[in-house]
Amino acid sequence: MSLDVLLQNILNPPVLMFLLGLLAVLLKTELEVPQPLPRLFSLYLLIAIGLHGGYELSKSGITIEIVKALLLAMFMAVAVPIYAFFILRLKLDVPNAVAIAATYGSISAVTFITAGAFLGSIGQNYGGYMVAAMTLMESPAIVIGLVLLSLFAKQNGNSSIEWKEVLREAFLNPSVYILMGALVIGFVTGEKGWKAMDPLFGALFNGMLAFFLLDMGLVAGRRLGEIKRVGMFLVIFGVFLPVFNALIALFLASLAELAKGDAFMFAVLCASASYIAVPAAMRLSVPEANPSLYVTMSLAITFPFNIAIGIPLYYFLIDVLWR
Repeated sequence: MSLDVLLQNILNPPVLMFLLGLLAVLLKTELEVPQPLPRLFSLYLLIAIGLHGGYELSKSGITIEIVKALLLAMFMAVAVPIYAFFILRLKLDVPNAVAIAATYGSISAVTFITAGAFLGSIGQNYGGYMVAAMTLMESPAIVIGLVLLSLFAKQNGNSSIEWKEVLREAFLNPSVYILMGALVIGFVTGEKGWKAMDPLFGALFNGMLAFFLLDMGLVAGRRLGEIKRVGMFLVIFGVFLPVFNALIALFLASLAELAKGDAFMFAVLCASASYIAVPAAMRLSVPEANPSLYVTMSLAITFPFNIAIGIPLYYFLIDVLWR
């Protein structure tokens, strides 16, 4: 990996704020972000990325290339939890394998947003339709995970699932709802609407991202002590599966001839893991699964790995393959 690419990511202020929060926990300071500010930051970021994505989509329109990319996103959202489940079954029972597989089959909006900020810092653009791809990829893993549960947990006599509530949680959870709503608003209002919102959702974006990542660093730091509970197999899984997913994504992106920035963002989406939407759904529908496994893996292993190392690694691979 190019040292310049790695430093470009690490020396990005929002990423440094994440590391600052992580270090604050390790040094046992009393730093904290008052509640409910983190929820406000999260809401702000989702609205901002949705509005900007809709605006960019309004400029480019719906093309065959965009449709191909969205279909690839849906394919990966279905495929990843399936093969992840069978890998996890080598060591885990069905409920925990389902919960972790669904977590890694979905996406992390914050990782996506951080990757977008990284591209902006090096002057590389990506298409607004990737926000639509992100939205489409968030929920299918929940449904696939529960289908796997219903198929493989029958032998244990615990395959009863409240499908109505699960589907509602999958497709109407707050992050999906606000992202899709902001995307539609940005698309409908176009350039005029974005210019009106740019002072709040454009100019202040990196500052709000820095606040949010500071809080995420604190949260991840508090979970570092739980890593020993997940075991070495799951630690290795939490690092290498994202890289494997990114490699598959890059192969598919090259076949589809996606632009460099779009291929990078697609790889980041496939490499990320959910720590909000899917864990909430798994607590509801798979209570037998241990949250300290799937939440710790996504938040304390995969998220820091992607923020610090994964993003520059995936861009380095993109830079080599698209050169």
